[in-house]
Amino acid sequence: MTQTTNTAQARTVSSVDRGKLDIKALVLLAVLLAAGFILNMTLGKAIGAMSAGMIQPEFIISAFCITILVVRPSIVQALIIGLISAAVIQLTTSLPGADFVAEGVAAVLMALIVNAGMKTGARAIVPTVGAFVTTFVSGFIFMFIRMALMQFDMSIAAAMLPVVAITAVFNAVLVGALYLPIKKALKLND
Repeated sequence: MTQTTNTAQARTVSSVDRGKLDIKALVLLAVLLAAGFILNMTLGKAIGAMSAGMIQPEFIISAFCITILVVRPSIVQALIIGLISAAVIQLTTSLPGADFVAEGVAAVLMALIVNAGMKTGARAIVPTVGAFVTTFVSGFIFMFIRMALMQFDMSIAAAMLPVVAITAVFNAVLVGALYLPIKKALKLND
């Protein structure tokens, strides 16, 4: 009888404590960022080449969106997640430093969406909508910084805005598809 009780209890214990940016959460972030970085360097570059640059998947944004969905961090913790993610992006970015602003703001926005949305009846769409908004805002901030450095050359917006929008859709679909299996693997409840 004791074994059955322990087995039942083990199924309800989550491997990540929500609301805490502890070692478990940081390990989850590190694993997802590593996977995101590898995917950026391989599949992301291939998709970018095949789409003539119209889709530039940013798997690192997807990684921190999933981390925020799982961990449910505070705003300050989300900012830390965004800044850590931006540090990883520095290895491949075309505009060093801009991602610290873009990912910092985007991670905070994702945390606000998740922490508010997962308490509503719309929680099923929060991963997809949150990832779309987060990716779009991140890309828009990145684009705005690039434009500011180029004296607000509007041709930059004309070239980058469609890429930002399509990439946001791509990341939204990816996060929406991955969140449920990850949630089940980590034995999390909404």
